[in-house]
Amino acid sequence: MRLPHPIPYQGSKRNLADQILRFFPEGLDRLIEPFAGSAAITIASAFYFKANRFLLNDINKPLIELWDKIINEPKLLVKKYHDIWHEQLGNEEAYYYYIREIFNETKKPELLLFLLAKCVKSAVRYNAQGNFNQSPDKRRLGREPQAMRDDIVRVSQLLLHRTELTSTDYTSVLDLASPDDLIYMDPPYQGTGINGGFSYAGNIDFDNFSFALFELNKKNIPFILSFDGRTGNKTFGQPLPECLHLTKIELYAGRSSQATLLNRKEYTYEVIYLSPALITKIDMEKVCEQPAYQEELFASHG
Repeated sequence: MRLPHPIPYQGSKRNLADQILRFFPEGLDRLIEPFAGSAAITIASAFYFKANRFLLNDINKPLIELWDKIINEPKLLVKKYHDIWHEQLGNEEAYYYYIREIFNETKKPELLLFLLAKCVKSAVRYNAQGNFNQSPDKRRLGREPQAMRDDIVRVSQLLLHRTELTSTDYTSVLDLASPDDLIYMDPPYQGTGINGGFSYAGNIDFDNFSFALFELNKKNIPFILSFDGRTGNKTFGQPLPECLHLTKIELYAGRSSQATLLNRKEYTYEVIYLSPALITKIDMEKVCEQPAYQEELFASHG
């Protein structure tokens, strides 16, 4: 069965979730996502019974308020999205800009959901004043209400009464973790805030982030970090310090659409890093021997 995903997000790990989940330890109680975004890994973890409880955090407060509505008030959000979606018909482009203006004034979560469902490439963009400034995709109306309803209701069923929501700096969330938790991190700036040329809400200082990872290691807290990648021989992202002793795993992410447009046959690999504390909790040989990984997993240990 297809996993539900009510929030479309550029860079979402939903297509890699099954690969990432294979590195989860058995008997996990709580999964923490300090950079929630589309919460693809949390949704997959709940769907496949990989964790019992979840903590979703994002510095983007309207996004966390949207998650609150999805999980705790799904019927109300479904109705509001239905009404907004139908209001656009016959005046789609102007209506999108109207909704964008109202959202930037009010920060209402249902308006953000509509913008995410209809904006170009589902790419979240904000200007220097912190206002949503992505343009509409003029080729489509955005996700139809019935499809959105199904995903919202299913996600609510998966996460209701099991999920804590916060909107604060990621370091405050990391301070809440214990060695019994697993942290999954997909920071917004590697390949977006720096290489993509636009500003996401809450870009991160590399040195401060590296120090935060060092502190997690000191506390023996397991984590998985999505951080960089490559297409063909071209790599993206700043290398992490070797002193963190992370295990690097390349996950096959398919053929590069950009290279295809240029008539080049290149493939994209996204990288995750496993912390030393996590390595002690899983059997790497068993994970890498699984058939799905014989062609798609390339691991290097450092």
